[in-house]
Amino acid sequence: MPSRIPSRIRWRQPRARLWAVAGVAALAFLVALEIAARRYGLPGPITNQAKEVVFAPVSGPLLYAGLALTMVVLTWRQRFVAAACAVGVDLVFALVRWAAGATVSGSHSFGNGALWVVLGCGVLAVTRRTGRERVLLLKGVGLGLLLVAGRKTGDTWLLITAKTHPKVLDPYVAVADHALGSPSWLVGRAVRAAGPVGEHVLDWVYVQLAVAAVVVALYQLRHVAAERRFPRHHLVRTFLVIGLLGPGIYMIFPVVGPIFTYGTGAFGTGGEQWAVATLWPDTPPPISAPAAVTYDGITPRNCMPSLHTAWATVIFLHSRKGPRVLRFAGTFWLVATLSATLGFGYHYGIDLVAGVVFAVTVEAALRAFDRGWDRAGIQLVAHGALVFAAILASTRYLSLDMARHPLVFGPLLLLAMASVIHGYVRTTRGWQPTGATAPAQQPEPQLEAA
Repeated sequence: MPSRIPSRIRWRQPRARLWAVAGVAALAFLVALEIAARRYGLPGPITNQAKEVVFAPVSGPLLYAGLALTMVVLTWRQRFVAAACAVGVDLVFALVRWAAGATVSGSHSFGNGALWVVLGCGVLAVTRRTGRERVLLLKGVGLGLLLVAGRKTGDTWLLITAKTHPKVLDPYVAVADHALGSPSWLVGRAVRAAGPVGEHVLDWVYVQLAVAAVVVALYQLRHVAAERRFPRHHLVRTFLVIGLLGPGIYMIFPVVGPIFTYGTGAFGTGGEQWAVATLWPDTPPPISAPAAVTYDGITPRNCMPSLHTAWATVIFLHSRKGPRVLRFAGTFWLVATLSATLGFGYHYGIDLVAGVVFAVTVEAALRAFDRGWDRAGIQLVAHGALVFAAILASTRYLSLDMARHPLVFGPLLLLAMASVIHGYVRTTRGWQPTGATAPAQQPEPQLEAA
């Protein structure tokens, strides 16, 4: 006998359970990171986020980016009110700090207002909204807070990688990178020759990557307020998943980067006393049998894969359906990010190849999950995961062979990356609705009050 339960209710119940499980898992994860950070005598992500309610925030622009994401669910009038409130609160905080003679060295003088408004929207959703409107506003608040919490979580993850892995595998990556011509050394010399203007531009692009992601996401979410629903898939989801999974790989493959292992360090960490040799960016490291080396306990082991490359890649992918200016910006951000990661000595070339494969695989998995797993989606994700694992394994166990036979392994690395990109483009084109035979787009199920 066919079920008499309406399909909308059947959809709503598992979706509600999914959101509940995801929320509990996220909270447990944050608590675990907070405890782990406390073991090393440092505040964790929850404490750092709570401090920014009152104290000068470290991530002022990011807090306003989070507010912008929250405002996608508001009407234009509500957006103006929210923005005015955020600026007003920041002005009050600035006046109080000025009167008290408080300094904001290493922090921003703004951002508290944005966080206050986001939290206020959450309180408003719980106390003054019901049904679908409450769920929609809470989703907006959650999206804004997740963007900032992701940054705090990532900072704690990086601390843990440094504390738990005294030895790094940089010599393996540096030797294997000869297969690609040691691009970090080449681009590093080019950036140095470009002078301070080029360096400042690349540094700004590198630091403000999350803000660029928000710009693309705002374009994708521009109809949320009118349609009262979120699209099934958007950039912020992929951005956050990459940030969640990436540091876990750092725990498996700890690498600090050429500026640290073969240079004088950066960001106040590292130094010549920790370097294997001071070679970057003038002289590529010699081809010899690699071995893990001990490094300091504060420099993050955050190279393999390059998450900046992964994030810039998904920004590029998601900007393809935007207007010309957005497509141009996505391309510029990808090229500039790749140039910065190599030119500042933060990454080896193989890190970037792995980052592209990682990003495309995660994006493919999320899109396959949203539309329902089929054979093409499973094959695409499996292929990407296999290529990614092969890159890591080859770098660790075949680095000397890769360096001695660059004409074989260099093209193989690039072809492996290209095969994942080609598979993604071919498969996702098949997922696009075309002509009269295209299936109707189903609206996203919404939770409603009981």
